[in-house]
Parts: sequence; structure tokens; C-alpha cells
Amino acid sequence: MRLQSLLVLIAAGGLTGKATAQEADLAKQLSNPISSLISVPFQFNYDSGYGPRGGNKSVLNIQPVIPFSIDKDWNVISRTIVPIISQHNIAGPSGTQTGLGDTVQSFFFSPTQPTAGGLIWGAGPVFLLPTATDSLLGGEKWGLGPTAVVLKQDGPWTFGALGNHIWSVAGESNRSDINSTFLQPFISYTTKDAWTFGLSTESTYDWTGSQWSVPVNFTVSKVAKLGKQPVSFSVGARYWAASPDNGPDGWGARASITFLFPK
Repeated sequence: MRLQSLLVLIAAGGLTGKATAQEADLAKQLSNPISSLISVPFQFNYDSGYGPRGGNKSVLNIQPVIPFSIDKDWNVISRTIVPIISQHNIAGPSGTQTGLGDTVQSFFFSPTQPTAGGLIWGAGPVFLLPTATDSLLGGEKWGLGPTAVVLKQDGPWTFGALGNHIWSVAGESNRSDINSTFLQPFISYTTKDAWTFGLSTESTYDWTGSQWSVPVNFTVSKVAKLGKQPVSFSVGARYWAASPDNGPDGWGARASITFLFPK
């Protein structure tokens, strides 16, 4: 989805109107990665500057988040990331590839209530599934490791961090092993009109190649309704503060639409 198209949808959705109490509450829940809210984001990212030919990559992440109740004290939250990728010359004159990338599946076991100090937390396993439809769209490795998130919501503010570490455990022997740490500190401010302003990084450290990838993201989102369906629209920009020698580089763009299914 192009940025212009998303802006048209935002205007058509009446996002400049007064938000209801439910929309403001949904906006706050969305700032919590492990809230008890079913959501299905479609997140589009565009980055450029790959390799010596300045290649580019577009990624549509389909990211369903589904919470399950274990008992009155515990929930388990399933977070899935399925990327649909289109890329051009990301490794020199490598041509164009389009298809599925590797899937990341996380499960967070989380208490139903915050701690006495107001902390919300969850932890569990993360799995890397080699679902890529082209060898240049994925690592061709199975992987697993731990994942955790901790955050606090104080009035309109939400701040915390999510992280995981993935080791490859099987897959094509001629491909590089995966030994990767992902860190996502975040902070956001949600208004009474259901606007949310967010700042985060999605940093990855490749222990095999000793390289950082650090995009800094700024996003603006708004919860509204399309008919009776609650949705969140978001646009944003990001800057690559650090990346491997083959890119990406400079500025990138992000836009998303998230369908919300409150209980």
C-alpha cells in the first residue's frame, strides 16, 4: 500500500473526528505488545541503499496477535510475523525477487494483571520457520530461542522493551548459521482522541558477522472505525543509524493498517 493511498483512507475514515472512549482505550491497548486484544496488522516497510547498486526492498508484514486465556492468572499471547517481500539488487546485480520470507512465531506467557509496581511482562519461546520462497528471501534455517517483553503504562505514556535471541538449529548446511539478537525499546504517547505518537528502534545484532542493524522509527497512528470495524491507521519514517556494509542506508518509510477485534 502506497503512502498516498493510506492518507486517502485516513481522510475517508474520518480520523479528524472526535474519538469515542472505546477508540481511545483501543489505541492504548495497541501500545502494549501483549495486551488481551486480537489484532491483525498489515505493516508496509520500504528501505533503500542496499549494496553497491543502491538496491531497495519492500516488505509487507502480516502480524496477527492472538491472546489465549490459560486460567484466571495467566494468558499466552501468540505473535506471528509473515513477511511478503519484493526486493531489487540488494546484493549487487542480484535481480528482483518477490515472495514469502521466513516466518517468526513468538509465544509470550504473561500474568493477567500487572505487578504491584505496574509492570506488564511476558516471556516464552520464539521460532524461526524457513518459509521463504526464494533463497535470497530467507536464511533457509530453522531457529529457536527465548523472547521477553516488559513495559509500563502510566497515564498516556507507554514505555518498555521487547527482545529475543534466535539460534539456527537445522536447515541447509551451505547457508550461514543464525545467531541473532533482536532488541526493540519503545516509547509512545496516546491522546484522548486516540492518536498515538511512537518512537522505537528495531535493532538486530548478528553475532556471526559482528554487525548491527539499527533503524530508528517514528510513527503516528489513529484508531477509528470503518463502518463498525475498529481499525488503526499508521504512517511513519525511519532512519538507519547503523547497518551492515551492504545496506540498507538513509531514510525509509512505514505505513500500516491494523484490524482490531476487542472482546
